[in-house]
Amino acid sequence: MVKKHKISDSEIITFYMEFVVEHQIKPDSVEDFCQLYQFDDAIFYEYFRSFKDLEKTIYNLLFQNSLLTLKQTPEYHSFSKKDKLLSLYYTFFENLALNQEFVKLNLKGFENQLKALSVFSRFKRSFTSFIDELDIETISLNVETIETIQKKTIKESAWIQLLFTMKFWLDDSSEDFEKTDIFIEKSINTSMELIDTKSLHNIIDLAKFLYKEKVK
Repeated sequence: MVKKHKISDSEIITFYMEFVVEHQIKPDSVEDFCQLYQFDDAIFYEYFRSFKDLEKTIYNLLFQNSLLTLKQTPEYHSFSKKDKLLSLYYTFFENLALNQEFVKLNLKGFENQLKALSVFSRFKRSFTSFIDELDIETISLNVETIETIQKKTIKESAWIQLLFTMKFWLDDSSEDFEKTDIFIEKSINTSMELIDTKSLHNIIDLAKFLYKEKVK
């Protein structure tokens, strides 16, 4: 079998995702995977240490590509912080939907353990950096240590909220993930209002929506 002399990291990612979708399982080994797609395994190791390392790259790329798409939109820079966050969510979940066969297979069995998934490590760093960029206002207490804790809490809370939304998306069987879109809007409105400490209206609205979905 003639092996390809050179192959890009993006091509390897495409091959991997195609393999998982087609075979409904991860490849047995890097060597077998590379042999199937006719390139030397040394090339694989130039880019990735393992399949797990490759998966970390995939989730981070899904996020980074979503953010890049948004930042290239001229009107994005005039959005409010809430609208920037909402737009990122919608774009990211559109990308998930485009790759849903792979994502759902890859995360199968981990729906209730998303927070513990180490394949999200780079994705988490990128997302929390984005939250840092938003510079969401905290309650001013004029105590540096407390304000630092508040900012860290906001980042962790935002990350948990995103994971919770991913869990909702994984379970969503509505057409074009319409219920996920509703959930995104309600949950982001609620979280931003909690930070602003203005109103409990959206908390009640979100609770009603979740109750209705779970009671069905």
